[in-house]
Amino acid sequence: MLELRDINKAYGEQRQVLVDLSYRLKAGDYVAVMGDSGVGKSTLLNLIAGLDTPDSGEILIDGVAISSLDDDAATQLRRKDFGFVFQAFHILPHLTLVQNIALPLLLNDASFELVEQMLADVGLAGRGHDFPRQLSGGELQRVAIARALIHRPKLVLADEPTGNLDPDTAHDILMLMRQEIKANGASGIIVTHSHAAAATADYVLNLTKHGLQPATSEHSE
Repeated sequence: MLELRDINKAYGEQRQVLVDLSYRLKAGDYVAVMGDSGVGKSTLLNLIAGLDTPDSGEILIDGVAISSLDDDAATQLRRKDFGFVFQAFHILPHLTLVQNIALPLLLNDASFELVEQMLADVGLAGRGHDFPRQLSGGELQRVAIARALIHRPKLVLADEPTGNLDPDTAHDILMLMRQEIKANGASGIIVTHSHAAAATADYVLNLTKHGLQPATSEHSE
């Protein structure tokens, strides 16, 4: 589904973040990536998402190198097949919660009928006509997660998706993410510092200067 081939990324001459990193994520895999601060976890997600470009190497989706796509094709790929949850929520303040969550559906000409159910799934039933300014940080994070899942993407990328949630809510949201990813035959990568969050994935990888290394054995379904 996703393949990284010899990815290198540096910021200036003194900070080499990723060195010859290679990895293959199979369809249906849901993995957690952990590692020390500054090792390049968020950079890795940004590269996969196409929000940044590697200095060298290739990123392939279903065997197609993203770098080979023109701007329109790359945009369509991100809209249709990717779901993003990043630390900065990017919730649009002038839109209601329903409108924010429905954005991927609008961009993909899909039905809006699942929006209210998704709001309920993330614990915001009846709040669809509220605006972001009426929500707490944790509630905004739930909206961001709902928006990432609503169009049933092939690949979900999440950067510390439960950083602003209390432990019980975080667990419920993480299990929802896992359930949606598995139900749709999708794949997922979650970057986290939380061992509890990582435990909801199929398996855990540590990002080090030597690349992505297995950290634990697989969890059962």
